Parts: sequence; C-alpha cells; structure tokens
Amino acid sequence: MSVPSVRALLVDAMGTLVRLLPAAARLRAELAERAGITVSEAEAAQGLAAEIAYYRTHMHEGSDRASVAVLHRDCGAALAAAMPSLAGADPDQVTAALLAALRFAAYPDAAPALRRARERGTRVVVVSNWDASLPAALTDAGLGGLIDGVVSSGQAGAAKPSPEIFARALGIAGVPARAATHVGDSLVQDVAGARAAGIEAVWLNRAGAPIPAGVRAIASLREL
Repeated sequence: MSVPSVRALLVDAMGTLVRLLPAAARLRAELAERAGITVSEAEAAQGLAAEIAYYRTHMHEGSDRASVAVLHRDCGAALAAAMPSLAGADPDQVTAALLAALRFAAYPDAAPALRRARERGTRVVVVSNWDASLPAALTDAGLGGLIDGVVSSGQAGAAKPSPEIFARALGIAGVPARAATHVGDSLVQDVAGARAAGIEAVWLNRAGAPIPAGVRAIASLREL
C-alpha cells in the first residue's frame, strides 16, 4: 500500500502492534512463588478471563500513575473473585502476581513497518484503548524508539471509536486529518472511528476474514 501524501501514521496497539502472551502458566507460577498458592490451569484461565473483562470496561479510569495503580488493584480483585483458591489471599500479592504474568510482545511485522514509516519521514502515533501505562508496554515490547507519540484512552478521556481520541493523535502528529492514515484490527473502533474523524482507515485483517465492501484492508503491516 503506497500513500505518498500521508504525513502521519496512526496505529492501534493491541492486535495490531502487540499481542498478549499466554498468561495462565505464568500466573500459576507467580502465585505459587509470591503467595504459596497452587491453582489449576483452568482456574488461572478463568481468573484471567474475568480480569480481562473487567479491564476492558474500566481501562479508561487509568489516566495517570496513581489511577493506574488503583486500576491494577481492582483488576487483581476481579481476578481473585473469579478464582476460589484465592479466597483470603493477600490482595497485594495477587495484584503483583497478575502484573508479573501479563506480558506483551510485538508482532514480527510491527517494528519493520514502523521503521519504514519513519524512514519516509512519516510521524508515527499510537492510538489505542488502554490505560496510561501504554507507553511503558510499548517500550517493553521493543517499539518505544520507533514511535513519535502515544495516545491512550485513559490519557485522552475518550476511547475509540470516539473522534476525540483521534483528534488528540492528530494534534501530536501535527497534521490535519486528510494527511493521516490510521491502521488497526477493529472494523468498529479503528475503521469506523477513524473515518468519523475524517481520517483514511486501513483494516489490519490478520485472520483473513471477509472484507466488507468499501474497506481498505491489509493482511500484514508489511503491506504498508
């Protein structure tokens, strides 16, 4: 895909640049080491599913370091509530085990794509529904040095598909909507959201799903 007039690349994080590594086995190990509690793989998976559901509903509450800490504590509580083996466990130990178990890794096509964009003089701004810890997560995944700016829904006070979060990203990039392209893996949050903000949208269709009429799609970030 070649768009010579594009001066800014806005890009989603989860499912586009990074993925959550399988966490159940690490959670079991962390709980055993930190709290001396043994849980089954199935119970760990059940707890993580509950935690992820809670996080997706409340991620916008993590707007700064202090509120992110509160969000993490509440996520730990959601995890514990879904795992009978954690009844009576120290909340701080549960939260610490959870955070140690959650790790994000960059997709193989992420760093090369961001590097090529910047070599062309294109500014790269990550726009994602995440709490204020997103910059640290991207740095841990090895992408921090390839990004010019980050806008999370927690920091922006608005989540995709709201045009507000895209407007914040355009401000960081220093370009009007017509000079930007947004890439993400969600038809609603990324494609519809970017279009509502007047931004050209590209759907990252990693799974090879049917492509709706009128939607520009790529199967890999290598196609950017």
